[in-house]
Amino acid sequence: MPDHEMPPPKGRPEDGPEKSRGPAARPESAAVAVTPDGQHPARPMVDISLVIPVFDEEENLPVLHREIVEHVGGMGRSWEVIYVDDRSLDSSFEVLLGLREQDEHVRIVRFRRNFGQTPAMSAGFEHSLGRVVVTLDADLQNDPKDIPALVAKLDEGYDIVVGWRKNRQDGLVLRKVPSKIANRLIARISGATVHDTGCTLKAFRRELIDNLAIYGEQHRFLPVLSLASGARIAELVVNHRPRIHGVSKYGIGRAARVALDLLTMKMLSSFAKSPLPYFTMLSLPFVAIPILYFAVGFLGPDSLSFTTRWAQAVIVTLGLTSMAGVYFLLLGLLAELVVKLNMRSDRPMTSPHPSQRRPSESGGSSMPFGPKEASL
Repeated sequence: MPDHEMPPPKGRPEDGPEKSRGPAARPESAAVAVTPDGQHPARPMVDISLVIPVFDEEENLPVLHREIVEHVGGMGRSWEVIYVDDRSLDSSFEVLLGLREQDEHVRIVRFRRNFGQTPAMSAGFEHSLGRVVVTLDADLQNDPKDIPALVAKLDEGYDIVVGWRKNRQDGLVLRKVPSKIANRLIARISGATVHDTGCTLKAFRRELIDNLAIYGEQHRFLPVLSLASGARIAELVVNHRPRIHGVSKYGIGRAARVALDLLTMKMLSSFAKSPLPYFTMLSLPFVAIPILYFAVGFLGPDSLSFTTRWAQAVIVTLGLTSMAGVYFLLLGLLAELVVKLNMRSDRPMTSPHPSQRRPSESGGSSMPFGPKEASL
């Protein structure tokens, strides 16, 4: 996780760098907001957290926040919005500070340098306090008006609701065509029947967020990663608007990184639960070649000679090949052992259906489950 900071709340001082407390101490470069008595501020859980990565969106932020207040504030639930400033080069951070002065629902996380959208989402997840977490872009192309519908769909018993930009307002060559190819490729490889995995507008249950670890460009693979943990996935058509202010941060050059992350995801999903069969298949050629050679040699003793240098070199090579086969087999056994020891970290989703929840656990309740430390 990259170093990031949260500006101190209004009326609270910002302490200097923490003193080192051994290996587990936070990096000295991280700024931590604390209360006047020196304790980390404890905040109650809320019903809905909005996580919004921000990079050079100074003109869009005021409009976006007004729409959020109108549509999310009117839902009658407790909420917060976490803007993650990915070290913007314009005045986005100053705009966010102004929004926080006006609205106590605003929380800000700021990176020490630019890291990208996936780390920004991961940081937002880490600092969110909502039973439901909704992600959206800051460029005004995602419509906050769709958030109540996403949350309502989630309350039907799903663990993640994915937005589908059915009428996407983007360029055909650089955005629409690559996106359709990527979505079909992801669906074919992963088995997730989602039309638009790249849509940032999504709603998640807290239980699902706590089990997700993402990196690289894997924010677009969140439905696939969720499916691997047994999550119930729904899809909802959402409004998509053309960009009015600013420029797009993504282009065709991102395709290579997405392809590599897709390959990584496929390898991890294939090896994660039962690696031994794959390592066994990998070791078979290394073991089969020496066996075949000696079988042919014993059937025809005249063809098996150990006197020439070439024959001796072949024997040494076959010996090394056999050792490689045994090595891969033992590596598979070791990987199987590691997987079994870490099965608890890959536990499936077990959140109850809304019909089985107590009233205090329903999505519409505003009663907090308990405090959570909002520190870095």
